[in-house]
Amino acid sequence: MSKVKPTIYDPKKHTVVETIKVNSNYLRGTLEQSLKSELTGAIADDDQMIIKFHGSYQQDDRDLRAERRKQKLEPLYSFMIRARLPGGIASVEQYKVLAKVAQDYGHSSLRLTTRQTYQWHGVVKRHLKQTIAGINTALVDSIAACGDVNRNVMANPLFEQSKLHAEVYEWSKKISEHLLPNTNAYHEIWLDGEKVESTEEPIYGKTYLPRKFKIAIAVPPNNDVDIYANDIGLIAITENETLIGFNVLVGGGMGSSHNDPETYPRAASVIGFCKPEETLKVVESILKVQRDYGNREVRKLARLKYTIDRLTVEGFKETLSDYVGWSLQPAQPFSFEHNGDRYGWIKSDDGKWHLTLYIHSGRIKDTEQSQVFTGLLKITDVHDGEFRCSPNQNLIISNVREENKAAVEQILEQHNISIGQTETPTRLHALACVAFPTCALAMAEAERYLPTLLDKIEVQLERYGIANVPINIRMTGCPNGCARPYLGEIGFVGKAPGKYNLYLGASHTGDRVNKLYRENINEAEILKELDPIFASFAQHRSPEESFGDFVIRQGYVAAVHNGDDFHA
Repeated sequence: MSKVKPTIYDPKKHTVVETIKVNSNYLRGTLEQSLKSELTGAIADDDQMIIKFHGSYQQDDRDLRAERRKQKLEPLYSFMIRARLPGGIASVEQYKVLAKVAQDYGHSSLRLTTRQTYQWHGVVKRHLKQTIAGINTALVDSIAACGDVNRNVMANPLFEQSKLHAEVYEWSKKISEHLLPNTNAYHEIWLDGEKVESTEEPIYGKTYLPRKFKIAIAVPPNNDVDIYANDIGLIAITENETLIGFNVLVGGGMGSSHNDPETYPRAASVIGFCKPEETLKVVESILKVQRDYGNREVRKLARLKYTIDRLTVEGFKETLSDYVGWSLQPAQPFSFEHNGDRYGWIKSDDGKWHLTLYIHSGRIKDTEQSQVFTGLLKITDVHDGEFRCSPNQNLIISNVREENKAAVEQILEQHNISIGQTETPTRLHALACVAFPTCALAMAEAERYLPTLLDKIEVQLERYGIANVPINIRMTGCPNGCARPYLGEIGFVGKAPGKYNLYLGASHTGDRVNKLYRENINEAEILKELDPIFASFAQHRSPEESFGDFVIRQGYVAAVHNGDDFHA
């Protein structure tokens, strides 16, 4: 047993957030009163933490913040709502409802997240309840999509690829349901459910988890879910094409803080193997170890990755064995060959078609260039399968009948919706977070700026004849890592308006984080730094060598194996 002692709630030592959770009456807080207040577009300070557990964040339009301050108006507050959608799959009928909610309350815009679900932005407080209730009419909810609980469980969305993929998708749903909070608060507040005086939380307790918690399931050889970025990763292991269990990974996480060596991104560690019938027990026990041993005094150090590094991997495994009642078996061999999405049409054995669309940064909205929102709604008139969120901010039109395929293609062409045939491999691999104008943490642009920067990077790649070589590029407006920037072979992390830290050297298959190469540089400096590296890559790369491996081999940065390496 580890010498580190479990955490016991102490309001004198623990963060204010811990006290808010304890005093919230199992996530009720004063949300009902806050929603009824007409004096402000915001909700009470404590409720801003509690509402996250219900799948929503309070935000404001930062483009208008200064002007509204001049006019002596409060910020233009609104709310982001995130759905819980294990495996990212929604039927066409469900999608119609989700899109209608976006039309009514979300400026006719949906956003696909890097956690394989939908978000609505810009919902004002007076519409918040109608929006969440509307989402629920599609039999989709937002409970535990945010907050200090297990969030949306990711898995490969194309389960028609094999019996194994279908089985893994079912596991994503089982795990998501098993780890849901037990409180009735969500149904009481948003769906006018029967009020229950109190609710026990057998898994989470009154303090829930110290921080957010993320789980993903991968099916080799494709690491499309970025398995190493999650608190728990499950890698499907097969024998004679039958699922025999999962390799268990723990301690992945992307969040960091600028100029703070105590914080760092971390790729998850493989700690063993479990059989299918042991999976729920193992996953729940890992979560409970984090519940009991996670740091509740310093919130920035509260993720599972820091708990594991404090206990050591071996100490964590010993502690986990005490919770589970047995020790995990040794990990089974596996390998990943690629990550990201496969674009274009794929036909499954049942004769149905599946089409992966390229959606820049996951933003489903109409622009002058592409009418994605309108086009997808028109497709619902000729398609009766599903719309599936990929783990990489793209959308899959799934289970298209042969007789409907031509009509789908025609609508896509009419609305200039991309299927990834004209974009470079690097653009197709790129991810960006929302950042400005809605994210309160953003220090620089991401979603709105990345296409402009990619235009210029692609010119460089073309100059050196490497435009067809896929390079993972990730950009975020702050170091919290929502678009998994530290797993980018090239990572841009916002430092100030127009300024970014440049990171290099993650592995192309996602099992190694990158390292800081240049700090606080603007666009001209970014292009100046990258140009000679691209030139060298074109001239000196080994056959099939990825960009991330090349910059390590050539010594531009050192490989990162642990938190200390990241800052060294």
